[in-house]
Amino acid sequence: MAKKEEVAAKAQKLMSQTNLIRNIGVIAHIDHGKSTLTDSLVAASGLMSEELAGEQLVMDFYILEQERGITINAANISLVYAYEGKDHLINVIDTPGHVDFGGDVIRAMRAVDGVIIVVDAAEGPMPQTETVIRQALKENCQPVLFINKVDRLINELQLGPEEMQKKLIEVINKVNKLIKANAPPQFKEEWMVNVEQGKVAFGTALYKWAISIPQMKKTGITFKDIYDYCKEGKQKELSKKIPLYIPLMEMIITHLPNPKKAQAYRTKEIWKGDLESPVGKGMLTCDGDAPLAMMVTAVTNDKHAGEVATGRVYSGTLKKGLKVRMVGSQKDVVIQQVNLYMGPDRVSVENVSAGNIAAVIGLKDAYAGETVGYDEGMTLFESFKSKVEPVITVSVEAKNTKDLPKLVEVLRQITKADPNVRITINQETGEHLVSGMGELHLEITEYRIQVDNKVPITTSPPIVVYHETISEESPSLLGKSPNKHNHFKMHAEPLEKEMLEKIKDSGIQGRIRKKDIEIVSKLQEMGFGQEGSKKIWCVHNNNLLIDGTRGIQALHEIKELVIEAFEDAMNAGPLASEKCEGVVIRLEDAKLHEDSIHRGPAQVLPAITRTIFACMLSAKPLLMEPKQKLFISIPQDYMGEVGKELNQRRAQIDEINTEGDQNTVIAVAPVRDLIGFSNAIRGATQGRAIWTAEFFKYEPLPPQLQQPVRTEIRKRKGMDTEVKSAE
Repeated sequence: MAKKEEVAAKAQKLMSQTNLIRNIGVIAHIDHGKSTLTDSLVAASGLMSEELAGEQLVMDFYILEQERGITINAANISLVYAYEGKDHLINVIDTPGHVDFGGDVIRAMRAVDGVIIVVDAAEGPMPQTETVIRQALKENCQPVLFINKVDRLINELQLGPEEMQKKLIEVINKVNKLIKANAPPQFKEEWMVNVEQGKVAFGTALYKWAISIPQMKKTGITFKDIYDYCKEGKQKELSKKIPLYIPLMEMIITHLPNPKKAQAYRTKEIWKGDLESPVGKGMLTCDGDAPLAMMVTAVTNDKHAGEVATGRVYSGTLKKGLKVRMVGSQKDVVIQQVNLYMGPDRVSVENVSAGNIAAVIGLKDAYAGETVGYDEGMTLFESFKSKVEPVITVSVEAKNTKDLPKLVEVLRQITKADPNVRITINQETGEHLVSGMGELHLEITEYRIQVDNKVPITTSPPIVVYHETISEESPSLLGKSPNKHNHFKMHAEPLEKEMLEKIKDSGIQGRIRKKDIEIVSKLQEMGFGQEGSKKIWCVHNNNLLIDGTRGIQALHEIKELVIEAFEDAMNAGPLASEKCEGVVIRLEDAKLHEDSIHRGPAQVLPAITRTIFACMLSAKPLLMEPKQKLFISIPQDYMGEVGKELNQRRAQIDEINTEGDQNTVIAVAPVRDLIGFSNAIRGATQGRAIWTAEFFKYEPLPPQLQQPVRTEIRKRKGMDTEVKSAE
């Protein structure tokens, strides 16, 4: 077995030969076999024994992953594999399949250029398969397909050879339909997974065998042979004849792009800087001698080394001692160490050049999405293309007061490692509110605090995250500053649904300045008009602040204060101090005191915030609740029990699909009513239900629940139960 240091030394030699590098992600629905498959790729590189592949699950090294049998963290490994007499460097990221950890998949897709989609042959493409395919294609990652657990079709479903092939074609067609619907326009045809071209492999990762059409031609093994071997229980012999890694590695090397090819079309999508600048040209050509450009895709905390930033190097070369600029946080730092990932371990290397994935020590306070460079022309990378929203919250307190400083530090580290965990402090009670993607996500976060970091805590029952919005236009209202010397006239209106979706998809957030020509042109394309786009001062939480004034003296002097007050109001709305969404605030007129001392923060901030609240309260405000889409697979006999459970939880059943004696129920239900659903459905179906959920969208709470839920939230936050117009 090769030593990690030997593989790292080989990898170091290959790094500058971009045609011999592949950066790939392994993506799938939960339990479809990603980590089992990755074991065989690791064994092919000599980093683990072939006998242990499929059982060791080398990439699931976090203790909770081993205990629960699921992938929680995206894990990296660099492999060297000889194909047709040439060593190739394959950088692999094994990603989670559970929807609660979808944020890890999104971030991993920025680091890779291609993906292996893994699909269970018996189950076919599942909801999370669709989600991860969509996420990969949004990031311009080219796919290939591995249909796993083919033996299930023969031994469990008892299909004959012809029926088996029919089922496999069905799976391929479903995957191609998803690719065609989500691939970038120029690649819709080229990226379809074609069996004849060898873009699809079939096999069983657990028994370590696989085949593809090119390999059938080379080995002479047919589907009929595979059927016979599986039927006779001779899969061990099959794995010796057609080891899984051979068709997989062939598929990766011959069909997925090298970084130079990929960066030629990916750069303009993920970086909006000057492509004619030295760093822009360096990224387009994946040039290791150009100025440095790296995007951080993950941050972890190592007990010995401290913060470790993982990222893709798009241009230039990282090396120890190099002084770099963290563009987002505007900090200069020195790189202390550059590593390659070897699963649970990191191996130190001299440098990592363009087109590779690196682990870096020294990027203090980096975050996922940070841009690293040193050239003046280096601007921020685009934010990740897909968005996921935390929808459930628990309140966390340290059991011992002396642990409070440590708890604060641990929570800070957790949010850097997992940006989908949001931490806020309840100003009234001093409690830390931890928001996540679902109950499992919060369970894992709690484990990380208590067990990994040894901070004993108490947690509240789960709390749902609501949004506030308005349903009609308000009248124009006049607000005055506390000293009565400054007047602001404004009104609120709801953002049209179509516009709201466009704003969400665009990822535009923050203050918009005159020099932000690109953002203004994006807004024009959305339909805000040439003049209207220039008047948008700020986009915050998908709400807009628009300047509709004319010729107000000194307005530019208080512009930043008006924006700050708007952001505060949108962060905690007037109904229940929840985040606002889809609200447009138009400043119509203003009368300002001629002396700047009388129009400072103490005067402007409360005047703007209160007037915004008054406008919203006179525009039929609503609470919006998060909903999730459920996919429940159950035997026919348990349909009645599942129906009862869903009815009790305000669920709306969209469709029921039947295949054999299995039913798949697709429903939409409020997150509020899904708390505890996991145990309830397990009990109702004697553990026979397999279910997953994904975030659907925010929708208005039913009218009869608006008042009681609002009162409940306000009471919980220590606010007056009645909404006051002056809030």
